Amino acid sequence: MPIVLKSKAEIVLMREAGRIVARVHEALREMIRPGVTTAELNVKADQIIRAHGAIPAFLGYPHTGKNDFPASICTSINEEIVHGIPSRKRWLEPGDIISIDVGSVYRGWVGDSAWTYAVDVIDDEGRRLMEATEGSLWAGIRQARVGKRLADISEAIETCVKQRGFAVVREYTGHGVGRKMHEEPQVLNYVPDKGGRGPRLQVGMTFALEPMVNVGTWRTRTLADGWTVVTADGKRSAHFEHTLAVTDGEPEILTVL
Repeated sequence: MPIVLKSKAEIVLMREAGRIVARVHEALREMIRPGVTTAELNVKADQIIRAHGAIPAFLGYPHTGKNDFPASICTSINEEIVHGIPSRKRWLEPGDIISIDVGSVYRGWVGDSAWTYAVDVIDDEGRRLMEATEGSLWAGIRQARVGKRLADISEAIETCVKQRGFAVVREYTGHGVGRKMHEEPQVLNYVPDKGGRGPRLQVGMTFALEPMVNVGTWRTRTLADGWTVVTADGKRSAHFEHTLAVTDGEPEILTVL
């Protein structure tokens, strides 16, 4: 499928979808403390998304051969990388790190952003993991300029992570976003040993950058629920994501207030 360039008017709608996502993150950040369940976070997120005239992008998202996604956000704790399912039986504990992935659909356009939060006080390794992952996201965003190649983003993310001694997940990637949650192009968080540098970036490209970074191996496995992706070695993972638009100047982050 070709990469779909967005008009200025379409990016305005994507920006509003992104602001709704940012409002959710703002509210959930204040809720994160020991004893709160991931189901409580999910209820609050759903309420905010709908109160702003949008619908949750993840609820009912189809999965080939498995059940559709049953919640409005993804909540992935510690060794869970992405797609964790909120539950009344899963509560936050001191020292946890939790990735909250939020998507909204506003007037047919998608906003998508994830952030990893510390629960109470976390150890030094967890703090360094979160800093490295967030840093790699910003490194990738800085490369999202007209004339750059897609692989310039991937290389910046991977370099930032490796310099800090962690591993980039390879089996899950960033992606184009617009009227659909997942569009072209696929945005790798690493540079393959073989392959080209990808297309040149153009004004109107919109995609979600989302480095997923592990303490140990980059390899993953999926739990029996068909959705929750965890590290193969059980060590912790962090996940940060913004939706952005390529402009004729600095990249515009769409998932902020």
